[in-house]
Amino acid sequence: MITPVHKEAPRTPVKTKKKSAVREWLDSVLFAVIAATLIRWLFFEAFVIPSSSMEHTLLVGEYLFVSKLHYGTRTPITPLQVPLSHQTLWGTEIPSYMDLISLPKFRLPGFSDVKRGDVVVFNIPSEHPGLYQKYSHVLPNLKPHPIDLRTNYIKRCVAQPGDQFELKDGQVYVNGAKSENPEGLQSDYFVSSGTAINETNIFKKNGITEYSPYTETFDDSLSANDEQGYIVKTTAETAEKLKSYDFVKRVQMTVLPKGMKETYLYPNSERFGWNKDNYGPIVIPKEGVNVRLTDDNIALYGEIIQYFDGNDDIIVKDRKVTKSGKVIDNYTFRQDYYFMMGDNRHNSADSRYWGFVPKDHIVGKAVFVWMSIDPDPLDFVNKIRWNRLFRIIE
Repeated sequence: MITPVHKEAPRTPVKTKKKSAVREWLDSVLFAVIAATLIRWLFFEAFVIPSSSMEHTLLVGEYLFVSKLHYGTRTPITPLQVPLSHQTLWGTEIPSYMDLISLPKFRLPGFSDVKRGDVVVFNIPSEHPGLYQKYSHVLPNLKPHPIDLRTNYIKRCVAQPGDQFELKDGQVYVNGAKSENPEGLQSDYFVSSGTAINETNIFKKNGITEYSPYTETFDDSLSANDEQGYIVKTTAETAEKLKSYDFVKRVQMTVLPKGMKETYLYPNSERFGWNKDNYGPIVIPKEGVNVRLTDDNIALYGEIIQYFDGNDDIIVKDRKVTKSGKVIDNYTFRQDYYFMMGDNRHNSADSRYWGFVPKDHIVGKAVFVWMSIDPDPLDFVNKIRWNRLFRIIE
C-alpha cells in the first residue's frame, strides 16, 4: 500500500522588517555597555594615578588595570547607579547613584587574600557618613558615600590582620622584624649645595618630580651656618647618585625624631606621641580576635567597632564602649582589617592619618600599567613614558 503524500499549500513568505541604522547603533551601544559593565564588575577595572603618593612605584599619569578576581569580586551594594560611573556623572557634580536601596555585603571567592607587599585599590573608609567631617582636615574633599562608591585609593599593604606594626625612623617593622622596602620607596632628603641647582638638568633628569628650596621652617636641624639646599622626594638609590655631583655637599634623609608628636595622625589622641616616621606599635584587628577595651584600645579601635564592624547597637563615647546601653569591657572583631601606606612615605595620606582599611572596602589588586603619560614632560617626545608601558606592578 502506498501512503499518499499530502502537499501543503504554498506559504506566503513573511517579510522581516529590517532594523534601521539608528536601531542597530543603539543595540550595539547597549550590548557594549552591558558587556563593559560586567567585565568592570567581575574581572578588571581601569584606573589612573592622579597623585604622587605611590611614586616611584606608580607615577602620576599612569593607567593601570586592577584585578577583581584576586581577592574576590564584591557583589553590588548600591544597585541604583548609572553604569560605568562612580559617584558622579562624567564631567559633572551630579550624583550618579541613589542610595534608596542597599544590598547585603558579599564577596565571591578569590585567588588569595591581601598579602603584605600587595599594591591594593580600596574605598577610603573615612568617607563614612559618620566620619567624613572628622577627617576633612587631612582630606579636604571628603563626602559621604556608600561603601562601594567611596573614593578609590591605591596604597601598599604593609600589615595584615593580626600583625604587630611599627615604624622606627621611617623603617617598617612587622612582628618585630624589619620589612623589606619596595624598590620604588621614596622619602624626603635634604640636598645641601654650594650654589643654585639647575632643576631641570639635575632633578627632572634623575626622575625627581617633587622638590623645593630648603627653608628653616621645614626643619631647622638639617642645616647650619646658613647652609643652602633643597628638599627633594626621591629613592635611596637616586639620593646616592646626587652625592656624586661636585656641587652637592651632602645628602641627608629627613626623619622626625621619636617622641615628637605630629598632629592629625590616627587616632589623633593625646595618649600617643607618634609621627609619620615613628608610629606604633599597634596590632592590626583580625576577625575573631578578642581584645580588652582599655583606654588605649578604645582610642585605637573604637572607631572601627562603631562604624565598620556591622554594629548598630554600639556607641563609643567618653572613653567607654556601650552595647545596647550597657558598658562592655572586651570586644571580638567581626572582620579583617589592613594597614596601608604609600611608597612616597613623606607625601602620602594613608593609614597613618585615617586608620585601618576594612576588608569589605577592598576593591582589587593592581596588576599592570598599560599606559604612562608624563603630565610635565621635558619635551613632547617624552610625553609617553615608553619604558613603563605594560609593566607588572610589584
